[in-house]
Amino acid sequence: GVITQTALVHSAAWKKMFDDFLRAWSEKTSSPFREFNHERDYLPYVDGKPRYKGVQSFLEHRGIGIPFGDPSDEPEMETVCGLGNRKNQVFNEVLDRDGVQIYPTTVALIKELLSKGIKVGVASSSKNCKVVLEAAGILGLFETRVDGVVAEMGLQGKPEPDIFTVAADNLGVSYDKSVVVEDAVSGVQAGKKGNFGLVFGIAREENHKELRQNGADIVVSDIGDLGMEGIEDWFKDGLEEDNWSVSFTDYDLKKE
Repeated sequence: GVITQTALVHSAAWKKMFDDFLRAWSEKTSSPFREFNHERDYLPYVDGKPRYKGVQSFLEHRGIGIPFGDPSDEPEMETVCGLGNRKNQVFNEVLDRDGVQIYPTTVALIKELLSKGIKVGVASSSKNCKVVLEAAGILGLFETRVDGVVAEMGLQGKPEPDIFTVAADNLGVSYDKSVVVEDAVSGVQAGKKGNFGLVFGIAREENHKELRQNGADIVVSDIGDLGMEGIEDWFKDGLEEDNWSVSFTDYDLKKE
């Protein structure tokens, strides 16, 4: 969702998988069918999370209990892992058919960073990260890749900061001098928890407020709206000011 235009493909794959499951569940339990909704279901419960965690989060939200199963479960199985594998099957079908488009402004910034000797890594919950980057022809831009495959070796998924801290460790850079760029609420939450120097939110879903409330220091509609100059300005002036201020981005009576 930050580098490649796959967020809507993911969302569509999740919707097809969950709607098929929910229809069958409705018939099985004689309960009303409520379709999977992008704004109400995908963004708060699934977006940015590891595949099985996303399935579990949504099912818990709907009050549906099924066995967790095992990652080796067939896509037809009615388990958390089975549903996650079914979603992946749909995603890969769409990927093979339609290919991958990049966000040009993001790739341009990555190349500018590299030209200045600044290290760049990619951190993603997706197990398809390598395949997607290869399909887009940009895998070679990144010095390290910490994705859903690597995370299976003991890393916690977003909103925990593990994939970002490991990526920074692999690059040999300190967290306070690093930038996390995210388009998902769970991603900015992870950046905030990891205490990174700049948590930069990209509001692809017109979700500026949600990203800001959940930990993004700066939120824009496109990475080109801030650019290299804006990032340098943050570390020159904004970070120092941020360290000495307490900010409130909403009004919550209980907090007041």
